[in-house]
Amino acid sequence: EHLKAFDQEVNAFVDYMFGPRDARVRGWFLLDSYLPTFFLTGAYLLCIWLGNKFMKDRPPFSLRAHLVVYNLGITLLSLYMLIELILATWEGRYNLQCQNLHSAGEADIRVAKVLWWYYFSKVIEFMDTIFFVLRKKSSQITFLHVYHHATMFNIWWCVLNWIPCGQSFFGPTLNSFIHVLMYSYYGLSVIPSMRKYLWWKKYLTQAQLIQFLLTIVHTLSAAVKPCGFPFGCLMFQSSYMATLVILFINFYIKTYRKTPSRTAIKETPFTTEVKNGFHKDYFAAANGFLNIKKAQ
Repeated sequence: EHLKAFDQEVNAFVDYMFGPRDARVRGWFLLDSYLPTFFLTGAYLLCIWLGNKFMKDRPPFSLRAHLVVYNLGITLLSLYMLIELILATWEGRYNLQCQNLHSAGEADIRVAKVLWWYYFSKVIEFMDTIFFVLRKKSSQITFLHVYHHATMFNIWWCVLNWIPCGQSFFGPTLNSFIHVLMYSYYGLSVIPSMRKYLWWKKYLTQAQLIQFLLTIVHTLSAAVKPCGFPFGCLMFQSSYMATLVILFINFYIKTYRKTPSRTAIKETPFTTEVKNGFHKDYFAAANGFLNIKKAQ
């Protein structure tokens, strides 16, 4: 009874803050109450903290087979969302510059159903971090990584409840395309024989940055020439995407622009194999990311 009362208070508060919800998504799984999304996010953060403590004195798990299956599954889900969003928006004759929430009829419902899967995929992607914890790849669990995963799941709960179609389609369409490429890369990187062919990680990061910038431009275009889509949502999305641009640029500079220190160069034996300016022992794949280790 106490939990039920708390649930009612929380939902009354969010309704007061954001106004009436979209009736078309009432009753959809996880949407009517904010508590499941909130508790799943809390469990995610708790798993990171407790998981790192649990793994501190234990050897890392390999999980190669699990990672191949997981990354393949996310790749296929992203491909489905990409194709379905393109077909649904084409059917509804969506306006690329600005699309409102109610003019496309059944196509709007079709878009909303795909965007529900997009929202749900964000809780599935919590496993990215859990795999890092179990494999003791703590250097990959950055502020950017955790911030992005935790906030996206919560933001998309709001999107599905108040703006589940219309202008909301653009970012997930781009992101689904990027995820097809990204999770394909992650899955291939788990296979040792494939790593020598994976030279395009840098360009994935560049594509992610372009994705965020295009989403900002698309969002602001609806503010310049409005079509009835909520203005406050446009401003929030633009601001959030700006934080991702800043964090990803910082990540890009640290990862790709940083040159080896003179000390590191001096410590590298002359007869040791060097690739791309670094000692070969510095490199190890971590679910598609490059993990720099201290040379033995």
